Amino acid sequence: MQRKAKKAINFLLVMVLAITLVSAFQLKSAFPRAATSDASVSLKAGNTWQSAGSTFLQVDGTITNKGKASITNWKVTVPLAPSGAVNSCWNMDYDLSDGILTITPSDHNQTVPAGGSITFGMILTNPGDFDTEKATLIIPGSPNNPEDPTDPANPQDPDDPVDPTNPSNPTAKPVPPPTTDDWLYTDGNKIVDKDGKEVWLTGVNWFGYNTGTNIFDGVWACNLNTTIRDIADRGFNILRIPFSSELILQWKNGIYPKANYNDYINPYLDGMNSLEIFDYVVGQCRANGLKIMIDIHSAETDAAGHFAPLWYTDKISEEDYLESLAWMANRYKNDDTIVAYDLKNEPHGAVGDKVRAIWNDSDDPNNWKAVAEKAALAVLSNNPNALVLVEGIQIYPKDINANRDYSSRNKDDYYNTWWGGNLRGVKDFPVELGKYQNKLVYSPHDYGPSVSAQPWFEKDYTMQSLYEDCWRDNWMYIHEEDIAPILIGEWGGFMTAPNIKWMTLFRDFIIEHKLHHTFWCFNANSGDTGGLVLHDFTTWDEEKYAFVKEALWQKNGKFVGLDHEIPLGANGITLSDY
Repeated sequence: MQRKAKKAINFLLVMVLAITLVSAFQLKSAFPRAATSDASVSLKAGNTWQSAGSTFLQVDGTITNKGKASITNWKVTVPLAPSGAVNSCWNMDYDLSDGILTITPSDHNQTVPAGGSITFGMILTNPGDFDTEKATLIIPGSPNNPEDPTDPANPQDPDDPVDPTNPSNPTAKPVPPPTTDDWLYTDGNKIVDKDGKEVWLTGVNWFGYNTGTNIFDGVWACNLNTTIRDIADRGFNILRIPFSSELILQWKNGIYPKANYNDYINPYLDGMNSLEIFDYVVGQCRANGLKIMIDIHSAETDAAGHFAPLWYTDKISEEDYLESLAWMANRYKNDDTIVAYDLKNEPHGAVGDKVRAIWNDSDDPNNWKAVAEKAALAVLSNNPNALVLVEGIQIYPKDINANRDYSSRNKDDYYNTWWGGNLRGVKDFPVELGKYQNKLVYSPHDYGPSVSAQPWFEKDYTMQSLYEDCWRDNWMYIHEEDIAPILIGEWGGFMTAPNIKWMTLFRDFIIEHKLHHTFWCFNANSGDTGGLVLHDFTTWDEEKYAFVKEALWQKNGKFVGLDHEIPLGANGITLSDY
């Protein structure tokens, strides 16, 4: 009896152990598990900006599957501060509960193919200290076994938040072939067409090709086709597009950084690399009668790249910079959709700065006047029909003869103004382009007190006082003395006090003197100015648009384009009809 009892007990122990092992295995298989080394998630915090008292942060996500089998019904979790919320998102659904943001697939990207990847993104509001390194990828069961149980959470569950929009994919406008009869020229302080007819360039900036997005910012939320159409329909006849030299050089060398866009809203971009997408942009602008100005906004690709004061850095040389301009000019030399090149955005540097732009007759590597002439030649030797825009610098000596080398460290020895806004040096050392002189446009930038304090804002200023204290001697004299045309490459800001006073005076000054201009900016994510659209990059700020509309080229209620054959959007006319 005792031996039989011992055997029975041993048998029971073996059975219990077996059941326990089986149960443990089943429990492990029945619940999601963290991703293996074959799959990973990467979150990248991108642009951030302030608006209406809130902080906005763009976050882009990528799930990469290096395994040999597909992954289905993935999810990503990441902590989010109590103040945080999701303002908008693309290629994902989400749930936010107890400080944990759970990201799940949309209908179209539930599966990550073997050896492939998928992307998603969102705009967060007030995210606090958002740590992208704390993101965790969870994969249901084993991706190598299709019989494994899957995550019981269903992203299509009506109780889960879903993308509120299911946008249509409007057909792009048919793209006409490029033409070469819309090139522009200068005549004194005027810009004219091939027949000598005066034109008025009234445009807008849309950035992203300088920031690392490698496409316009906002195409993560908006439809590229309809947005280009909206810009043209609302009367902007030229689009200033900021670029980095680095991106252009990558394209030149056959390297195509990935364009960050919402492929659910813009599926027609799938299969194109970032250069092909830009070619697509050029075609859609052409189809809408919208001209383009290329702006070398920074040497390196970086949302903060414009803070670097010069056209070269440790990474991008002057030769590289010139080559980026030459390559673009040559590539599009037979297409008058791209009519102008802003040679470098906002060369600057204050008194005492180790690196700064100067303007004189020297061969110093930081002499913007001399390099601007080289840059203009880089463009015009490849495309002699394009306009070239030369911006100013920040400081200029009050006594150029005594301080020609900018050696003084006394701030009182200099005139100081906005980055790119000081063109006083043109009086002493004008840009000389020889046979291309009728292609030169000077392009200062000007802003209001919401961007930075300036001495001319310290009193109860008027249009006349701003003219006398800033505009006349910094750049307006070039227009008044019929030296060359002026195009205000950037101006804009918030529609609130105290900025709205300056904006109104400056807009009215532009209209009074019919100054060419490109408003800053279309983007919602310009932190110190805001944009013409709200955070979805689709809804227009109608108050701001109505304000800017007054300074757009119009005739008899129609917007006037710069194309001789294609009307400007749905509400415009051709240059031939003007």
